[in-house]
Amino acid sequence: MKQWLPIESAQEYKEAKNRFEEIYEVKKDSPYFKEMLLLALLISEYEKKHFSLPEVDPIEMIKIRMEDFGYTATDLAKEYGDKGTVSKVLNHKQPLSLNMIRLFSKMLRIPADALTKEYKLRA
Repeated sequence: MKQWLPIESAQEYKEAKNRFEEIYEVKKDSPYFKEMLLLALLISEYEKKHFSLPEVDPIEMIKIRMEDFGYTATDLAKEYGDKGTVSKVLNHKQPLSLNMIRLFSKMLRIPADALTKEYKLRA
């Protein structure tokens, strides 16, 4: 197993992300679980230093990530369980629920705190 240290270059970042993708869904009892947690922390710290997210409202961020992953509103509804509510949220008619924030954060790989920012609803 590779000895991971703080990420200092784009190449190290790429290697860490690739390894993280390989072991992303390991179980807590896996020998790779601590490595996955460490990589998540190292990647997060590198991204905080080198990438700044523009101020985007949470719904727009969800839509951007849906496009990145090729997801549709139907895919989100399958995960959440209620197509009508997902549609209202994506159209700024209803706020995100805590459960949605948890699900969509994991599904779309968006930090949960980015989804808790205030945004305007439309009448």
